Amino acid sequence: MGLSSKYKKRILIFMLIPILLTILFLSDDFLTRIITSVILVIYIGFIIFLRDSSSRRAETEPDVPELEPLTDDKSEADQSYQTDEGEEFKIVSPVKNIEVLTAENMGAYFPRTGNREVFKPSDFKENFQKIAFEELPKDVSHDEQFGFLLEKILSVLKEAFLAHTAAFFWYNKKRQRLTLERYVSSSSAITRQKFDLEDDILGKIIQNEEPELLTDITSNAEADVIRYYNAPQGIKSFVGVPLFYGKNLTGLLVLDSKVKDAFGIEQIYSLGKIVRVISIIISLFEDKFSESQAEQRLKALTEILEKDRKFESEEDIFEMLDKTVEKLLDWDVFTFVIYNPLEQKFKTSRIINKTSLKYVGENLEVELKDTLVGKSIMSSIPVKIDDTTQTDIPRFNRNEDVSFDGTFLAIPLIYDEQNYGVLCFESLKKNYYSNSEVTFVKNATKIFAFILYSHASINVLKSLLAHDVETKVLNYQSFIERLTTDLVRSKELELPGALALIKIDDFIEEDSLFDGNPFPKVLKAIAQMIRDEMTPMNLIGRLSERVFAVYFFNTAPKDVFLWAEKLRIKVARKPISVVSKQTTFTISVGVATTTNKTDVDEILTNAELALNKALEKGGNTVKSL
Repeated sequence: MGLSSKYKKRILIFMLIPILLTILFLSDDFLTRIITSVILVIYIGFIIFLRDSSSRRAETEPDVPELEPLTDDKSEADQSYQTDEGEEFKIVSPVKNIEVLTAENMGAYFPRTGNREVFKPSDFKENFQKIAFEELPKDVSHDEQFGFLLEKILSVLKEAFLAHTAAFFWYNKKRQRLTLERYVSSSSAITRQKFDLEDDILGKIIQNEEPELLTDITSNAEADVIRYYNAPQGIKSFVGVPLFYGKNLTGLLVLDSKVKDAFGIEQIYSLGKIVRVISIIISLFEDKFSESQAEQRLKALTEILEKDRKFESEEDIFEMLDKTVEKLLDWDVFTFVIYNPLEQKFKTSRIINKTSLKYVGENLEVELKDTLVGKSIMSSIPVKIDDTTQTDIPRFNRNEDVSFDGTFLAIPLIYDEQNYGVLCFESLKKNYYSNSEVTFVKNATKIFAFILYSHASINVLKSLLAHDVETKVLNYQSFIERLTTDLVRSKELELPGALALIKIDDFIEEDSLFDGNPFPKVLKAIAQMIRDEMTPMNLIGRLSERVFAVYFFNTAPKDVFLWAEKLRIKVARKPISVVSKQTTFTISVGVATTTNKTDVDEILTNAELALNKALEKGGNTVKSL
């Protein structure tokens, strides 16, 4: 087979190179050799340039096979594959309709890149609304509400940064201590606790007051670098940023991961924005808490001075204290110590324990020597213990059994240089009460001291009086003394007598029928009716809130029964004006004989039995025993 014209041209072109080399080496003329060298270089460069150009053109232009001219004769291939008769075959297509891309079916082959509808589950909206409308926990403190929000933020950070744990720490500069407030972690080997400041990664953030980033933590150094786990977790990356509140470092926000180089500078900047948001939330919570707490305290103090509020018994005072101290201060246990003037001792009178921990009981005598409450009583100044585990001094009594640790606060109630009691607050949290809160409670509770002073003074005055202040009849003590004397006189003279107990029946619609409490006016009206039916030989006294006693000297029991029946009808028929309405009230009477008897207790018991029989009949009845 001969060479093509293309290869013959290439051979002739390359043959020129050996000729030029021969001239270069055989010629003795210097000028000839220079000219030959220049021509050789130019010639070789020209050949290389043409070769590169053809190569690039061959790469960019596809090879197109040369087409043979068509002829009417069959090709050799057709002639070599002829079939015998009856062995021919045909290719039959199963699809008669040819598929063509149109505007209607193009989306099936080429997905649209614009607004595409995403598959949504059937409960998609309900699940989103459940998250979006989740409410803050109710009936909890502001600290717990803030913790709830903080936990939500940490949960979002953990998912967004693909972290293993997201945690927030409070920093106590005074005690040089970190407290793990909230965390969201894939690990269970982490608990909320306090950490003393050390030379680890958290301590480094505190000392330098700047973010820290670790991208490759070795396994043998993990326990020393990261201390908030109880067991090794295989943590490789860590990032932590400080939180500033009022330009003071207040807390730390940290993330960690089991992947190397999981965090970078851009994550630090993002976390900086997050801690700024948290500091703003803290500010808002603090302002809201201050305003709401001030409103609650003001409302609690103004409720004490309500127009219709009366403190006629210790139970009324206890009820007032229960409602007021709940809004003045946060506490886990409240104890009210009151002074008993008859025994001249301080005793625990009211205890409210919100915890399940063991505490002291009521009527426990307070030892004035070597106790916290005793020191408050003797010095007339508040006593605040920030950490009860740091002192061995008992709270109330050396024999007390208390399994309680935290903060203890005792506020004495002083009026006119006399101590009437002590308000004791206790919290499970240490260092819980500030000095400003102590000052506020001390000033606010002066009204309590005045109320106790007034109550004690009234009780002393009542004990000196022989008559009931409201009804002007003998009080219980004076009536019993006079009755004892008259019974002895009646027996010596062998004269008959009887005792009638008169009780005002309960009002069926006492709270709903009238505006306010109608009982004081009803009490005075019925007491006046009883006095109108009295004679100089009768003795009348008030034994309790609704019960009067009338002793009839030298009167037969049957005549007393008739008198009681007449009084019952009179009271039932006479309407009593209460506010803008008039209505009737009823009484029940029990009569017991006193003839030849001097035992006051026996006579009172018999009269009460008769009165109970009258009450069993539904009231408005007279019974005799």
